[in-house]
Amino acid sequence: METPIFITVALCTHNHADRLSRTLADLGLIKPPTRPWEIVVVDNGCTDGTPELLSDDKWQPANVPVRIVHEEKLGLSNARNCALKSARGKYLVFIDDDETPAPQWLVAYERDMLKHSPDALGGTIEVIFEHGERPSWLQDELLGFLGRLDHGDGQWLTDPATTFYGGNFAVRTEIFDTIGEFDSELGRKGKVNAGGEDTEFYRRLIDNSYTVRWVPDATIYHRIRADKLRRSYFLDLHYRQGMIEGSRKRDRESRIPPRYLFGQLTRATGKALQVRFSTGKDHSLRLEMNVAYFTGYIKGWISR
Repeated sequence: METPIFITVALCTHNHADRLSRTLADLGLIKPPTRPWEIVVVDNGCTDGTPELLSDDKWQPANVPVRIVHEEKLGLSNARNCALKSARGKYLVFIDDDETPAPQWLVAYERDMLKHSPDALGGTIEVIFEHGERPSWLQDELLGFLGRLDHGDGQWLTDPATTFYGGNFAVRTEIFDTIGEFDSELGRKGKVNAGGEDTEFYRRLIDNSYTVRWVPDATIYHRIRADKLRRSYFLDLHYRQGMIEGSRKRDRESRIPPRYLFGQLTRATGKALQVRFSTGKDHSLRLEMNVAYFTGYIKGWISR
């Protein structure tokens, strides 16, 4: 009788063949878990060299079932939902196509799964800069927007604000039957800079009293490419996130945004200008991101 799969590692990708090749190679170097596992790669409408890369089985780890599935509807949430439908494991573990797992990454998750039987788990994400030095304006408080996450020692997560990130988390697959899939309105779609599908899903877990473990040794390294090391990347990310949230929360009866939103935008703009002129632009980006968010929120409210 075939032993059931315990862990499905899911990797969703869209037109990132250049980065995906390294991630696939790195997956082959991790210490394997003691229980049976598999890899599912979701080709999310790739039109570059990804299909050819995936068809070459040289990257596939020995003695690990690997399946390539296709989701033509663009969007990271759609790709994650495709992985869910394809997964055979008791737990579904997500990794992004621009990340490198630490050697102990998967066995750390497995250890916590077997010891605590949580409904979901999240792990540490560190950032590494692929091309050059860290810019002077990239303050520590901004690293979280590049995916860095560290909640310290192992613990149960119960605070809706203490989330995991989509580049490194695991979920018991049966949970989706009750809580639902990832919200397809959220998350990156092709080249559109957006997110939020992971934190929204985490909040649903907490709101429905599911148990979530923080596993510090389940570490992933997010490789930051040069085009993310621009101020415009952070501003665009917040503008688009604001548009999404404004569109979703608008009063059905009125397309006119409430007055308090304009007050928040005005205050945010004033604070950003004050810091920029007093201490320089290297210290004002976080406040400028708030301006971009409220601008997008109002635009999303009006445009829906």
